[in-house]
Amino acid sequence: MRVFILFLLITTACATPDKKRPIVIEEVELGVEEVVDYPKLLSEWDLFEEPLNQLQPKGEQTFAYQINSALFSDYAHKARFIQLPENTKINYVEAEVLDFPKGTILIKNFYYPADFRKPEGERRVLETRLLVHAAEGWDAMVYEWNDEQTDAKRLILGNRKTVEWTDKYGALQRVNYSIPSQPQCKSCHDMNGKLTPIGPTVRQLNREDQLISWTNNGWLQLPKEGTLPKLVNYLDQEADLDQRARAWLEINCAHCHRKEGPAKNSGLYLQASQTDPYRLGVNKPPIAAGKGSGGLKYSIVPGRPDQSILIHRIASMEPGEMMPEVGRGMNHKEGIALIEEWISAMD
Repeated sequence: MRVFILFLLITTACATPDKKRPIVIEEVELGVEEVVDYPKLLSEWDLFEEPLNQLQPKGEQTFAYQINSALFSDYAHKARFIQLPENTKINYVEAEVLDFPKGTILIKNFYYPADFRKPEGERRVLETRLLVHAAEGWDAMVYEWNDEQTDAKRLILGNRKTVEWTDKYGALQRVNYSIPSQPQCKSCHDMNGKLTPIGPTVRQLNREDQLISWTNNGWLQLPKEGTLPKLVNYLDQEADLDQRARAWLEINCAHCHRKEGPAKNSGLYLQASQTDPYRLGVNKPPIAAGKGSGGLKYSIVPGRPDQSILIHRIASMEPGEMMPEVGRGMNHKEGIALIEEWISAMD
């Protein structure tokens, strides 16, 4: 049984002294099974040692992992973990997300160091997101950390938090950070109508013998022959420009912009494996022109980032124009510069 919430939206524009204001009822699916089935506090999951905000995993079956190219989330740092059930193993999948056994919990914590020049120093954890591989599929939930940093409480409707930090250049930064609602989790993790993890693919996890270590620990069995796929780190200035740009587009855009994603009807497919320039957006007009196009004709105009809808959308902060649609309250300057450089270099 799926859970729905009825939102009561009061329309004030139509109100008059002698008329009651109309009430609009909107039904929103939460994307999880019965809410009561899951703990209200993060501490109840027993994932981390005390104090919880140190994010030290508890038990041999809970372990940290890293990926090559991370989704931009208003410059938040992330600490990722996997908890596997006892006596289980991850099945290898070459092109998509690994096949995790039932009972697996994928854990992603979002935090800000007070000073990015001292990432191991004082920090503030804002939220922890869990993906739980339940009997009938994956369930998503979000936990918001309290100001005391002692625990996190489960959220359904999301929240906003003002965060300040000193960036790597010594400048003070501030953002109205958005913690997603339950429906927003589902909107990004939608694959053919089913909630699915995004990040833990072989090409993302293939780094610094991480997968070999998993195999040695009995958590994964790698194929005996062949080269493992690998996505570059888009922040690596020494890496190939095309590979860097494609990696940025894959992690920031392709979870929706692919044949199986929510934006499939756009015909714009941005996975790093995409080989058709037109599907990438080169000289491709939008399916539905409108405000989001910024009055421009094509998603990508080779050599002209200023004439490319793609740049307009990833640089916009306007609702209805900005891409991604959720999950950011500021621009990713380095990402925008990378995609501009990539388009400028096109013939």
